Amino acid sequence: MKLLDSADLMALPGGNAPLLLCDLTQSYSPAGGGGISTYLREKRDYILNHTPHHLLQIVPGPEDKVVVNGRHIWAEVGADPVRGSPNYRFILRTKIVRALLAEYHPNVIESLCPWILPWTAINHRRAFPDTTLVAGYSTDFPNAHVHRVMLPKVGATLAAGLRWLSYGYAEITYREFDWVYTLSDDIRQVLAKHNVPRGSVLQLGVDTTMFHPSKRDSGYRASLGLESHGPLLIYAGRIDNEKRADRVVDMFRRLPDSFGASLVMIGDGKLHDRLVAESQGLRIAFTGFEPDRERLARALASSDIYVSAMADETFGISIVEAQAAGLPVVGVASGAMIDRIPYGLGLLGPVDDTQQMAVNVMAIWGQDHRAIGDAARAHVLDRFSWNRTFDILFGDIYPRAMAHTAERLAGKRVFDNRVMLGAATAS
Repeated sequence: MKLLDSADLMALPGGNAPLLLCDLTQSYSPAGGGGISTYLREKRDYILNHTPHHLLQIVPGPEDKVVVNGRHIWAEVGADPVRGSPNYRFILRTKIVRALLAEYHPNVIESLCPWILPWTAINHRRAFPDTTLVAGYSTDFPNAHVHRVMLPKVGATLAAGLRWLSYGYAEITYREFDWVYTLSDDIRQVLAKHNVPRGSVLQLGVDTTMFHPSKRDSGYRASLGLESHGPLLIYAGRIDNEKRADRVVDMFRRLPDSFGASLVMIGDGKLHDRLVAESQGLRIAFTGFEPDRERLARALASSDIYVSAMADETFGISIVEAQAAGLPVVGVASGAMIDRIPYGLGLLGPVDDTQQMAVNVMAIWGQDHRAIGDAARAHVLDRFSWNRTFDILFGDIYPRAMAHTAERLAGKRVFDNRVMLGAATAS
């Protein structure tokens, strides 16, 4: 399908005025990082720099707040912190969200999380049928958030049943949307299997100028208080159960001391304090969440191998950023890691097998790890950029969604006319 430009996109609803687009999500944290937070920032910059459109972004915050800055409207809805993940908040006051949507009346609402807010958008669309709804299915939540979490608590049979119910919820919810995108073809096929139509794949991007091997700083390791002769391993992400951050630390313990490795864990989360306490005496630095992208780029480029035990990555933006910085990756053969780390760019092992992960780290270090990192960067340069992401979003996904909106409205008019004709005939 030919991608449309901004003028084509504006012409779809029948008008020439710039559109008001809306992002709606629970998955935002000013101090938690994450792919959604990065996406929101990159999308804002792209819209303001490359399109005439306006953007409303609705996220959770400590209190209700709306900041208008030219064509960008930033709205925070007061919400309590998530238990166990204090960097994130969960919106329950959906009336406030509905009021914001009714006040601004966006042309397109893009929902970026699975819980509660998709139905807030759906209910808004029922009141304003001309609204186009797009869903970003960024996490396969029935598997990642339900099955894997519940399996050790309730056993295989009940966990599988809860996953089945969650996929039923996903089917009911996402069939209401005019278009749905996933971050990989595998997850798109999962949704299609569960009767969610109108799906596309949208791969995220990376700033390859910021995340670049040239940002390497020979003094970085010493600045962390880590002096050793072996590789500097790095992990960047939430330090919690979902990301399996404790497996990374357990892997490090399995490396022989003579190997001389050090590890830097960048991020925050509910496992942070426990892992810090358990890692006393090890060559591990916990630096907390890094809000400065330039400093994160420096940290990645100054390291030698990126490590992650996350089994349910749906895209793996932190992995792509590490590859852009010139790092080989050691991870697990599950989720999006299989696509992000093809043969020659790192090594993958079984989920939760920290011994094999340690073996893979030593194997990468024993090879020409710099050449592997160069190949990883070349792989990213060839496939991932934010411009490409938003070209597809605005030139393919949004037009398809808005075309479906037009079809839906046309079908509703035909239905209404038939009802009126039937009523007139009966009278």
